[in-house]
Amino acid sequence: MRAKQILMDTDSVLDAYRRWAPVYDTTFGKVAAAGRKHAVELINGREGRVLEVGVGTGLSLPAYRDHLKVTGIDLSPEMLAKARDKVERLGLDHVEGLHEMDATNLDFPDDSFDTVVAMYVMTVVPDPEKVMAELERVCAPGGEVILVNHFSQDDGVRGWFERRMAPLADQLGWHPVFPVETVLVRDDLRMTESHSLRPFGLFTMLRFVKEPGYGLGRTPPAMPARKRSGRQSAQVMAARLAMQGRKMTDIRYWRSLRRRLSSQSAD
Repeated sequence: MRAKQILMDTDSVLDAYRRWAPVYDTTFGKVAAAGRKHAVELINGREGRVLEVGVGTGLSLPAYRDHLKVTGIDLSPEMLAKARDKVERLGLDHVEGLHEMDATNLDFPDDSFDTVVAMYVMTVVPDPEKVMAELERVCAPGGEVILVNHFSQDDGVRGWFERRMAPLADQLGWHPVFPVETVLVRDDLRMTESHSLRPFGLFTMLRFVKEPGYGLGRTPPAMPARKRSGRQSAQVMAARLAMQGRKMTDIRYWRSLRRRLSSQSAD
């Protein structure tokens, strides 16, 4: 039996993180360190611009390698003040900017970042689906969206505790009951990895690649014929076949198709 989720508003989130800001690094920051390290190590193997949504006090910023250009956003001015202090004190030249911003309304153009990462954010925001839409929007085609988050269980001792804690969401500042399906809502994001993280598998890393049209059954625009060699044509055909094969085995594709058919029936 699933507990009813308590809806949080922006004021509740700000109030919770105003309380957490002075002690975050030495409390939850320590608990979340392993997951943060794992995600940043993966991102360090990539290139280009990185957006960290929910950068908080900037605990991850010193771990990014210098070849990346990192931008961070957070809703909490108290958290951002600590992040800016770290950037200045440690001379983190790879950090392009830290901005006070709502994750449901990112002030960046479409396709701005090669990697978009949100660590320990999705259970905090009042509207996770809207945040997922924004993460997808600002990620460039072929780029990655990476989530590190707590996802709840239906059964077992952990599930029992999560359901008992659910009514305290406003006081905690996060949702103890938060099923993974909450973030599997974007048609252009193909999940490529789900990985349990320390400590005790309490957190999970999800990796997505942005493939426009993936969930709608479309293939990306073809390369103009005059620019494509015979080898490139074979590679494009192989990529299309592989993409279609992934769709047929991905439950998100079938959910998206069902939503689309239901919407057409309603019209």
